[in-house]
Amino acid sequence: MEKRAYDLICKASREVTVKVICGHFATKHSHVNYCVDMTGVKSQLGAAKAAAKLLADRYSSTPVDTIITLDRMKMVGAFMAEDLAHSHINKNQNIAVITPEINNGVMVLRDNFLPFVKGKRVLLLTASATTGKDVRSVVEGISYYGGEAVGAATVFGGEFECRVPVVKIFGLEDIPDYSSYAAADCPLCKRGVKVDALVNSYGYSKII
Repeated sequence: MEKRAYDLICKASREVTVKVICGHFATKHSHVNYCVDMTGVKSQLGAAKAAAKLLADRYSSTPVDTIITLDRMKMVGAFMAEDLAHSHINKNQNIAVITPEINNGVMVLRDNFLPFVKGKRVLLLTASATTGKDVRSVVEGISYYGGEAVGAATVFGGEFECRVPVVKIFGLEDIPDYSSYAAADCPLCKRGVKVDALVNSYGYSKII
């Protein structure tokens, strides 16, 4: 399957690259015809810093107290916090970066994390947001715990409605034939095309 992968390079920063694989993949919310592998952005210093700067620049005029990270994006979140702390509006702000639990799609905050959200301005960072389901759920969770959601940032995102601004590095315009389907409606399944791999925030596992 890896032989089908190609590099998608960000036009704004060549250090930010994701690998794209065409096929049939099952995620927790849907079936998709492309796997977007962001291991490099999540794991490599240079790529993480470059991605963080691109996203932080879009929120440089937004007050931020806390960044909530999902999908193993904490390193990118830490660099975002550093970049935002140098912006005029967040000058010298001690921005927190936390990763809450997600149980059955619902954000759960333990007591030790609650002070970083209650009464705070919170930015969500995730690796992928194609259906928007997780983003909307966490935005609702932030409000539930007494915080103010000020935006969401993602490396790869689809088109969906959300009550906060959503910024992304890569979008559907970068993979024009990208499609996402509910498992029951997947045309690939209906044609008998086998699932190549199971995909989550840790990567993909081939189905042999």
